Amino acid sequence: MDQRYYHYYEAKEATINLGEIASCEGNAKILQRLRDGDENLSSIILSRICWFVEPYRFCIKKANEDEVGWLGYFIGKSGYLLKLSIDYLPQGEGGKQQTRALVEGIARNQSIRTLYVDDEEGLSDDDFSVLCAGILINLSHLEVLDLRRSNYLCCSALGTALRLRSGTTVKLKDLRLSGNIGDIGVASLGNGFSRIAPFLKTLDLRCNSIGNDGLMALVRALANCTGLEILDLSENDFSLAAAGLGSLSHWLQRKQMILKELHLNTCGINDDGLQALAEGVANHCEELNLSYNDSITAIGLIHLSHILQSESCRLQRLSLNGMNFGDDGAEALAGGLAGNQSLRCLYFDNVDTNLPMTPIGWSAFSTVLCDTYSINNTYLSNHTIELCWDDDYYDVDEDEDIDESRVLVFSRLNKQHPQYAARCKILMSHPHLDMKPFLRWDLKFLHLAVAWFERAKPCPTLTIQTNSFNRRNSRRRLARRVLEESDEVYQSRVLTAMYEFVRELPMNVLESREALILEAWIDQITMAAEEIKRLREDVEQRDGKIARLEEENKRLGKIIIESAKRSFSGSES
Repeated sequence: MDQRYYHYYEAKEATINLGEIASCEGNAKILQRLRDGDENLSSIILSRICWFVEPYRFCIKKANEDEVGWLGYFIGKSGYLLKLSIDYLPQGEGGKQQTRALVEGIARNQSIRTLYVDDEEGLSDDDFSVLCAGILINLSHLEVLDLRRSNYLCCSALGTALRLRSGTTVKLKDLRLSGNIGDIGVASLGNGFSRIAPFLKTLDLRCNSIGNDGLMALVRALANCTGLEILDLSENDFSLAAAGLGSLSHWLQRKQMILKELHLNTCGINDDGLQALAEGVANHCEELNLSYNDSITAIGLIHLSHILQSESCRLQRLSLNGMNFGDDGAEALAGGLAGNQSLRCLYFDNVDTNLPMTPIGWSAFSTVLCDTYSINNTYLSNHTIELCWDDDYYDVDEDEDIDESRVLVFSRLNKQHPQYAARCKILMSHPHLDMKPFLRWDLKFLHLAVAWFERAKPCPTLTIQTNSFNRRNSRRRLARRVLEESDEVYQSRVLTAMYEFVRELPMNVLESREALILEAWIDQITMAAEEIKRLREDVEQRDGKIARLEEENKRLGKIIIESAKRSFSGSES
């Protein structure tokens, strides 16, 4: 098939029969809708197989037809197409010609906002890079760019395209590259990052064989990306990248970044890497995914734990799935959670094997969620975090592991009833509420205690959702009451607590009777002194008014006398 360009299709457009060149009815309809300027056709997917008819899926079945070339031509003219996904491209020499026509059309288009390219079994790496280079000629209108099977040549093409846009605004918000770009690809890409820095929100470079050098090059390229919200570097090799992870941490702190999500799962990060990373990510990320970095031990988690206790910690979700940290790791994490106020979810599932924790580790987590040493300790426990492991797949047998069961209950209580979590834990852990520590407040505490019990009144009626499996291994949701006691039992606890408080109160009051009497006399003396002072001020004000009135009387008397004298002198004359 001869090389065909835009002008060839433009000359043939008026006479072409789309039904004849299309390999199926669905393709013919898409071409017709594009030619007619159908504003409802906002998305197209190019794929090899169509299991069922979809109004937006363009199926490539024959390489010797020119339907893909015509598709590219009409895409170039479309003003309504917003999303284009390329899952497959035609093969052979004819297929390459059609692909070039498609690329030319995409480069002409001004409406596409999202472009996805993933030709898994068609083009070679070199041809795929050429394809990407052609598509990226015009970047000004793209907001989302997702290129799978990327390599360093593709990154070089993208970096070049970005640099060539000098003077033109590139509003790329979401950039996703995966394949095997390596450290060289990151360096090539970084040269053009300044063009998209003000707008970039999401950067996904997962599974790209990036190491320490590539990570440091990336951090340098991100220098001005202060609006970045999601950074995904999963499935790269950071086993020897403590320096690169440290530079990433410093970048977050230096630029005062607040990342919504940072994904570093399956990166081979070890204790040294976590230590270098911890401060920056804990204080400047809302979600951190460190799952399946199984080289991290309790030593690394201790460094993370210290940062979790900081008042500046911003982490809300922490994922440690697939990490066999054991009892030592659990105790290290528990130490950080004890004073943490930001973290809402901690994930530590291990789908391959059972969690390698004994009752020692579960007891550490249980104490963080509900310290039963005293009512005050229970009140100061963590009532915000939810610990998530494989409890979504089975419910814990209370007879087998009491501490794990308690962690499960307290965790779900924190999630499902956060406003009642502290009160419920106090009632669950302290059947007999010792009121003696509160006697120092005397009767001042009584109305506070009554109000607390009133606010805790819904606790016996609350339920939490749990899982249960039947003999067929099918899961069902069950509702479990938080407090296994009736309203009558709860009211009895309230009355008992109030009775003990009032019973102990008189003796406590008598012991401080003299101090109370003295304090009352001092109050009365102070009030009398204040009253005397006020009366003296009133007397002084009254004397001042009298003096002013006397002066006024004298002045008026003189005026009257002078007036009388003048009147008398006038009558004599």
